[in-house]
Amino acid sequence: MKFLLGKKLNMTQTFGENGNVIPITIVKAGEGVVVQVKQKKKDGYNAVQFGFNEGSKNVNKPVSGHVKGMLDRPVLREMRVDDASSFSAGQKFGLANFAAGEKVSVSGISKGQGFAGVVKRHGFHGGPKTHGNKHSLRSGGSIGSTDSARVFPGMRMPGKMGATRITVSNLEIIEVDPENGLIKIKGAVPGARNGLVEIRGQGDMIAAEDKGLNSKAEGQKEEQPEKAVKEEKKKEEEKK
Repeated sequence: MKFLLGKKLNMTQTFGENGNVIPITIVKAGEGVVVQVKQKKKDGYNAVQFGFNEGSKNVNKPVSGHVKGMLDRPVLREMRVDDASSFSAGQKFGLANFAAGEKVSVSGISKGQGFAGVVKRHGFHGGPKTHGNKHSLRSGGSIGSTDSARVFPGMRMPGKMGATRITVSNLEIIEVDPENGLIKIKGAVPGARNGLVEIRGQGDMIAAEDKGLNSKAEGQKEEQPEKAVKEEKKKEEEKK
């Protein structure tokens, strides 16, 4: 699974190939660094801890020591994996792992609505509005029977609304802008502006260093046949 942390900037719109308007959310993605690799034998589960330079400038000593030499303003997030042997501390991952047209899941903390009543929080219709009704218009009404003499767990009542973790799946990436570090996602993304969001996609993550090595290896593979042909020609000339 691919993982990336970003900061939600704003929503705007763009036009598709057929001229239709597409609503998009612009996310500024940061480069992720592997801070710690957790193994099942030592830590009880397999996971990779990523760090991003999107946090506060005020960092306490334990965290600054944990990410020493890697990050200045760390935000740490973990991703569970089946096998963590392919990761190592110090590896860097960025937008190169994502492409336009790919489906991703985005997680974030929703906007806090404060203390809300049952009408706003749960969609209750409220009490009667006319005919001398003495019941409060926006009250929740009865919350249980008298026999049990208690309120059952899960009863829909007034309380704090929002500020919870929400995940929206199956969102499409419209455009990836590596130069400016931006990723444009179709539709709405949970959270307020400048809020941190986690982007997850299917597939294996490839570090920036590994991509460079792969490109070099491909170049070497292309050069090898030419060298082999030249060597064969030399051998034929020597035989003659």
